[in-house]
Amino acid sequence: MGQKGRPRDVKLQHVILTVAYELLLEGGFEDVTIDKIAEKAGVSKATIYKWWPNKAAVVAEGFFEAAASRLPVPDTGSVLKDIMIHAVNLSLFMESKEGRVISELIGQGQMDAALIQVFREYYVKPRRAESGMILRRGIDRGELGKELEIESSIDLIYGPLFYRLLVSGEKLTEDRVKLMVYTVFNGILSTGKAKINALDL
Repeated sequence: MGQKGRPRDVKLQHVILTVAYELLLEGGFEDVTIDKIAEKAGVSKATIYKWWPNKAAVVAEGFFEAAASRLPVPDTGSVLKDIMIHAVNLSLFMESKEGRVISELIGQGQMDAALIQVFREYYVKPRRAESGMILRRGIDRGELGKELEIESSIDLIYGPLFYRLLVSGEKLTEDRVKLMVYTVFNGILSTGKAKINALDL
């Protein structure tokens, strides 16, 4: 995400990203400045600008790096279980202190085109790619029909999570997320396969 053509000191890069992430959690995006990052990381502002074009870039990369480590992609051999685990983990993350930063980044992104682009490129796209991979594995194993429209299925599964986070404000409980996933899967299961009874799982 940083500027290309400038080799990075990996250890120093990690220190800067960690500091940016910590400051983001402490005071929110508005409160983070390049000056504060530089001071706490023990580097010059020039060092930061050598690798990142602006505050949004370094703060977002710090956040997304941390988020990726919290959201591993499951592979249990069952597409339903994998999507369930993935969706529940995502909802738990979104309800955590770290996850609430997502709301702020999206809000700030309405006034900062560069920030919202970074959010889409380095948070939204990877999450969609992960869920798409899980669904494709289900198709390969015959759990889902080959005609399944993957992009629409992703929207149906994960859209409600972001709706609750950004619009309704209703809490994302594990039971609610599971019910959402069951409901969607009952609609996208292969023709001829038995529907899932949420009460039985």
